[in-house]
Amino acid sequence: MDRVYEQDMVGDGIYSLQKVVEPRKKEDNSIIKYILTGISVLFLFVMLILPLAVVVINALQEGWSVYRENVLDEYTIKAFQLTVLATVTAVAVNTVFGIFASYLLSKFYFRGRQVLAALIDLPFSISPVIAGLIFILTFGNIGWLGEFLKAHQIKIVFAVPGVILATIFVTLPFVFRELFPVMSAQGKEEEEAAALMGAGGFTIFWKITFPHMKWSLLYGIIMCTARAMGEFGAVSVISGHLRGKTNTLSLHVEILYNEFHTTAAFAVSSVLVVLAVVILVVKNLVEWKKR
Repeated sequence: MDRVYEQDMVGDGIYSLQKVVEPRKKEDNSIIKYILTGISVLFLFVMLILPLAVVVINALQEGWSVYRENVLDEYTIKAFQLTVLATVTAVAVNTVFGIFASYLLSKFYFRGRQVLAALIDLPFSISPVIAGLIFILTFGNIGWLGEFLKAHQIKIVFAVPGVILATIFVTLPFVFRELFPVMSAQGKEEEEAAALMGAGGFTIFWKITFPHMKWSLLYGIIMCTARAMGEFGAVSVISGHLRGKTNTLSLHVEILYNEFHTTAAFAVSSVLVVLAVVILVVKNLVEWKKR
């Protein structure tokens, strides 16, 4: 009986201790949660919200009429058109490439497969400025293909094709990197079963492969669009900064700022901010729909 009583006493003591410790743990966790939340909010305010607010305030500081004049300026319109052209082309090319490359590397096994995947990721590790220099040394007048291009009157460096090529290069891995893990996880058993049942290649892709990857594909397209639209380094090197010809919106902002047209620079920057916000909203909608 004494042993049973001692065990009950010990059990009651442990239970009482647990009741005391658990609220303390909850309080500590709440404090840590509030501290981390406060740090995150402060960081986002200083690094994101405040700069965006500064852009909008400075863009409108001389009034709506001046803002409208700067945004609808001839060179701004041409820079916007080139930005859209380079972005659409880069997204289209990299979408097709990303689908084919991810399908090849996830469904087929061959020697050098990992090397090819690493090469696709190369633009992530190379500085955009270095990428621009590579294109100049390849397609410029003193480059490897310079004489051939000059003889056939093909101009890439300091021209629109160079801007598009540079944009394609820096955004190359985005669609592929979203699709490859999804298609690898899917495996190829379903496609093989459909093939044994007599389904054609396009039918297999459209009915079996595509439904698994459609949200990842859309997400990759959005990320590729965002990166292409804001590209500066590689385009800056290869474009030549020809106003009205090879300037994208990012380059146009730099020129305006260097010429001390601060209000105009912020006005054009606000266009990029609005486009970024739209892309962010679409991205969040896609993530929500995917979940």
